[in-house]
Amino acid sequence: MPHSARRRILLATASVTGLALAAPAWAGLLRTPPQALGPFYPRQLPLDNDNDLVSVAGQNGIARGEICNLHGRILDESGQPLAAARVEIWQCNAFGRYHHPGDRGERPLDPNFQGYGRFTTGSDGGYRFRTIKPVAYPGRAPHIHFAITADGQAPLVTQMYVAGAAENAGDGLLQSVRDPLLQAALIVAFEATPGGGELLARFDIVLGAAGQGGG
Repeated sequence: MPHSARRRILLATASVTGLALAAPAWAGLLRTPPQALGPFYPRQLPLDNDNDLVSVAGQNGIARGEICNLHGRILDESGQPLAAARVEIWQCNAFGRYHHPGDRGERPLDPNFQGYGRFTTGSDGGYRFRTIKPVAYPGRAPHIHFAITADGQAPLVTQMYVAGAAENAGDGLLQSVRDPLLQAALIVAFEATPGGGELLARFDIVLGAAGQGGG
């Protein structure tokens, strides 16, 4: 099998399964493709900005929507975990509205949904959030925004999408990623856990070294 074909098979497996593979010397992991920041990154971070988005300090309720444990690892192109990486996420609530003054839609707010969270990875490069399965709103497929910064690596802003969502095919940002392997790297399965508890999703993210071109 030609070298290039073997490399694409390895990278396709890593992208589609969401698992970070230990790559041999001749291969590297595909960098996670960048996506637009969007207009709803918080202008001011909420006072409660931990990694549990479904429970807000001072509120007694739980966010509406399907609760999900979202986790993954931040890696460099050689597959090495990146410690002390800052991972930020933000998304709309279960009604399709962002907790942001620029979202003036008529969809309701959810006082029990934080809307934004952040986490700093440990030595294994791992991160974890408790949030809701993203929902669609007019013009966009369900997605979660990510921003990652790590020493020695180019900062990355990207978006994660839901496997099987009907809106994926018509989402301009997702479809702007023409390479099928790169597009697959942004699409994640949300799976039920035994006993019908909270959903589980894994999204591994690969950063390029600082000074390299974009993904």
